[in-house]
Amino acid sequence: MLEVEKKKEPPHFTGHRQRLKDRFRKGGPEAVADYELLELLLYSAIPRRDVKPLAKQMIAHFGSFAETLSASENRLKEVPGVGDTVVTALKLVEAAAQKLALGAILDKPVLSNWKALTDYCHIQMAHQKNEQFRILFLDRKNRLIADEKQQSGTVDHTPVYPREVIKRALELHATAIILVHNHPSGDPTPSRDDIDMTKRIEEAGKQLGVILHDHLIISKSGQTSFKTMGLIS
Repeated sequence: MLEVEKKKEPPHFTGHRQRLKDRFRKGGPEAVADYELLELLLYSAIPRRDVKPLAKQMIAHFGSFAETLSASENRLKEVPGVGDTVVTALKLVEAAAQKLALGAILDKPVLSNWKALTDYCHIQMAHQKNEQFRILFLDRKNRLIADEKQQSGTVDHTPVYPREVIKRALELHATAIILVHNHPSGDPTPSRDDIDMTKRIEEAGKQLGVILHDHLIISKSGQTSFKTMGLIS
């Protein structure tokens, strides 16, 4: 007599996964915790495994959803169970967020769209572990024509050369620039070196017709504007 094949039971996490998807679709990101949002991303990378424990472990390790997404490949792989597939899934989401933020300001007058500009800078730099110096190049209508990372340094220092900054602006036919760098320490207060370097760039730009609109310092806890502080004329 042929033995009747038993119906295979669905994995125990199937119901939880569907309920979480439904909650996210109805309420958006505010309806789920950080680890649950990460769970939703990990489903596509590891479809046949309960990823809730891994998501919780990663959030505990890095501190937040944003910190997890922005962590380097090597740091992500410090977490047991994280391999190339998970890293790729997370880095795709990070890249998509950066592209969306850039699309909100590229070829647009950034001075009248300041919130979108600072949001973009935060996505790019707030969670970096080393200092990074970027220059936003603007045309005569103050539209963003290029965003370039000039230097990447240590946890508390990035070398910047004013002559090279203005030279690059002239190469791109930019008439104005915005300087942006991050403070991995979390404190966006400008240092004496930050202030001195900014003044040298401002003076070099004036001689060649390149306006320095602002210098932003980005950190996880907030941002500082040299213009607002009266440090740029």
